[in-house]
Amino acid sequence: PGLAPCLIVGIKFTKNLSEKLKKPVVPVNHCVAHLEIGRTTGAKDPVMLYASGANTQIIAYSSGKYRIFGETLDMGIGNFIDNFARYIGMGFPGGPKIEKISQKGEKYIEIPYSVKGMDIAISGILTNLKQKVESKKYRNEDLSYSMQETVFAMLVEVAERALAHIGKKELLLGGGVGCNLRLQEMCKIMCKERGAKFFCPDRTLLIDNGAMIAFLGEIMFNSEIKIETNQIQRIDIKPRQRTDEVEVSWK
Repeated sequence: PGLAPCLIVGIKFTKNLSEKLKKPVVPVNHCVAHLEIGRTTGAKDPVMLYASGANTQIIAYSSGKYRIFGETLDMGIGNFIDNFARYIGMGFPGGPKIEKISQKGEKYIEIPYSVKGMDIAISGILTNLKQKVESKKYRNEDLSYSMQETVFAMLVEVAERALAHIGKKELLLGGGVGCNLRLQEMCKIMCKERGAKFFCPDRTLLIDNGAMIAFLGEIMFNSEIKIETNQIQRIDIKPRQRTDEVEVSWK
């Protein structure tokens, strides 16, 4: 999954390289790679809080697929934070900058809290934040602090609900937004209170990286999941492929 123009460039390169080297291709799903790299933390059967730019999902493995138990109803948490950061003039990428100035926040400002069952909605929160910026009544540091506390609490709430619903005892944090130390801290507190274990990969494995693609690619290759060179032209991109559409036949 991803932006089609980028995927088209990638698949053309892949096909040409496969035919040139006479090597098979392993079709790795980007989102599932974020999940599988979590194995390096020691997590065995976790609920995963997948928080990245375009994706925000609560996921767990069941019956041959990674099932989505909750997700954003509008925009990804990373895009939400970046959008707010650009609006207050902090540029891109906004996540690390928002995290830094939020530490200087001195006052919690009430903003909407939008959890809908197992899902969250955050576009309205972004609108509310922009309105508060335009009012010039609030410091950016306080708004950033309040935004993190509110939205991260929403993520932790639905993650905890999934742990209770599915009966699992491990929470795995994944995706670039998982680099945020406050989000990690809130996840740790929740897990400690309910007797669960918290796992989080190194920062280099949370952001988009080639290692996670190679890691899952090796697992799939060793499970004979590959497309030989003589079948290479039947491969196509899947820009909107959801995590729960991937057959996880290597487990």
